[in-house]
Amino acid sequence: MTITIQFPDTLKWGAATASYQIEGAAHKDGRTPSIWDTFAHAPGNVKNGDHGDEACDSYHRYKEDVQHLKDLGVDLYRFSISWSRVIPQGTGDLNPKGVAYYSNLIDELLENGIEPMITLYHWDLPQVLQENGGWESRATTDAFHDYAVAMFNEFGDRVKKWITINEPWCASFLSNYLGIHAPGKTDLQAGVDVAHHLLLAHGKAVQSFRELVPDGEIGYAPNVGWLQPYTPSEADKKACERSMMWQKEWFMDPVFKGSYPEELVHLFEEHQAVLKLEEGDLDVISQPIDFMGLNYYTGSLGRYKEDGGLFQVEEIPLDERRTDIGWPIYADGFYRVLTNIHETYGDVPIYITENGACYNHEVENGTVNDQERIDYLKQHLTSLQRAIQAGVPIKGYIVWSLLDNFEWAEGYEKRFGIIHVNFRTFERTRKDSYYWYKQTVTNKWFER
Repeated sequence: MTITIQFPDTLKWGAATASYQIEGAAHKDGRTPSIWDTFAHAPGNVKNGDHGDEACDSYHRYKEDVQHLKDLGVDLYRFSISWSRVIPQGTGDLNPKGVAYYSNLIDELLENGIEPMITLYHWDLPQVLQENGGWESRATTDAFHDYAVAMFNEFGDRVKKWITINEPWCASFLSNYLGIHAPGKTDLQAGVDVAHHLLLAHGKAVQSFRELVPDGEIGYAPNVGWLQPYTPSEADKKACERSMMWQKEWFMDPVFKGSYPEELVHLFEEHQAVLKLEEGDLDVISQPIDFMGLNYYTGSLGRYKEDGGLFQVEEIPLDERRTDIGWPIYADGFYRVLTNIHETYGDVPIYITENGACYNHEVENGTVNDQERIDYLKQHLTSLQRAIQAGVPIKGYIVWSLLDNFEWAEGYEKRFGIIHVNFRTFERTRKDSYYWYKQTVTNKWFER
């Protein structure tokens, strides 16, 4: 039986990228290294020794990429600014050539009927700031505020949708406690400090945004997975709640409730990591925002396991289906995340700022048949439509990613794009998923 999945006419559709993953031109026109340049060039950190020096060469090919967006028919393009490209010393003077690149990109988007959505921080902290303590230092929150204000002043007349921080869990705990991403530390205290300072930086930027871009919208983009208890036992339920709290409540309660979850505060303290709150911090962090961005890729079943790490949980995939990066496919978790956030935090408008799948298909006879990605998108967009019908205020859906790109610690092996990139020639080839997504964007429905 064929079922039609219909979306509201008001839903915005988009595609996303991030600066270090696509731009390249790492040493051009005054850009200085970020922590990802340093991390990627250190042996053993990234598969195959890959780095973002050239990436997709979008710095030189942005007009071509905008044409792909125009033909795709999307309303929004979410991209990030390379902090060290626009402020090479992390603080102080702007780099005119770096600013000009983003100004030209914005103009190109607007001329082609595409609304820009800017992410201020997608993980590429200027290395010079890392050498002065990085996000472990409260001073970096002031540097970020000044950077944000400079960008609001430069682009706020043309750009009305802004995201402060992308995936703060990844930028803090994955990067400073688990050591998988830059700067590669393995210190829980560092993870807690960075997480708090990212949220504080977010709040400081929001405060100034209200004055500088009064007709704009601002939010942030946490990433959340879903763990469904393996059994109805209290132990399994609590294990899943603790683990999800690390991504969800730890980064959402301070913004929407003005407090951190006490259970995690105490758990971190038991492991000698202390939340260093100063007077007024939570007032700054809990500044009202206009929307939440949400990044969702995967989920699983979870059950209590005494030696299961910090949160005593063991993940058990619902079935054997995984994407090529090894992540379980759990589309129902997407629905559960969205309805849970709505139940917990109320009518916060939500943009899905990232959702997509890694499948490593290559070009054959001029085409890329990535039916698995289409199937993944169908499943997750069905969950999205369910959430909309359940009353969750979804404002937009932005697929990750427009292009195959530098996939962080995985290098160039893992492909998330709806457009294939040949990383030697930089040739772009539209995949079957590009054409499927274009049709869905145009029709505002699909059949499954």
